[in-house]
Amino acid sequence: MISVHELTKTFSSGNEEIVAVDHLTFSVAAGEVFGLLGPNGAGKTTTVRMILGLLNPTSGYAEVEGLRSSEAPEEVKRRVGLVSTSAGLYQWLSARELLLFFADLYGLPRERAESRLKDLTQVMDLGPFLDQRCSTLSTGQRQRVHLARALIHDPPIMLLDEPTRGLDVFGTQAIFDYISQLRREGRAVIVTTHRLDEAQRLCDRFGLMHHGRFVLEGTLDELRRQSGRDTIVEMFMELTRHAGSADSSAVTGLGDRPS
Repeated sequence: MISVHELTKTFSSGNEEIVAVDHLTFSVAAGEVFGLLGPNGAGKTTTVRMILGLLNPTSGYAEVEGLRSSEAPEEVKRRVGLVSTSAGLYQWLSARELLLFFADLYGLPRERAESRLKDLTQVMDLGPFLDQRCSTLSTGQRQRVHLARALIHDPPIMLLDEPTRGLDVFGTQAIFDYISQLRREGRAVIVTTHRLDEAQRLCDRFGLMHHGRFVLEGTLDELRRQSGRDTIVEMFMELTRHAGSADSSAVTGLGDRPS
């Protein structure tokens, strides 16, 4: 459902060219949760923005259900739900008004929008605050509205950019439950995060990024065989020991080390 092929993005800074994403290739199937992992500045959010069609690649491409993001960005957006901590809520609208507003933006007929709202109210337990203004909601309530907003148009694909940032243990558990629900519904999910212990619990496959490239990719068992390390956190810590080297071979050499 998501296909990324040789995706590359460079930026100019004065006389210097910065490579944010460097020939990245991966795919995500229906019902699969893919963890796009790495430290801040690894290229995770830039990759998500190119998949969504918000940023054009320098070379390579991303496809969503066979549509290239750079060629049909509006059609891609109709098929994707985005959850991002950088997104805000309209403070003077109630949760109900906000969700129906976004349903209208996506072109849902009123009857369909009301049906989706009813379903999401039950799934996300929005009932107790559905008619409160967003400005009055707690952090956890606001996060549930964010999640419902991303699903209001019933997209087959979800992109979650640092979804647990700033949440307490209860809010984080709500995200875990939400992603489990997405998997059961057969949606393709990409989760970007630097909270590696959480990613290990959430994801089916992983891509560990460093300087815009994957240095490890696969299931947890495959990553363990490649790296000789047991947990994603240990793999990451080993990765950062090589952060001063621009040569990715210094990082992929992880697999040469005994467990």
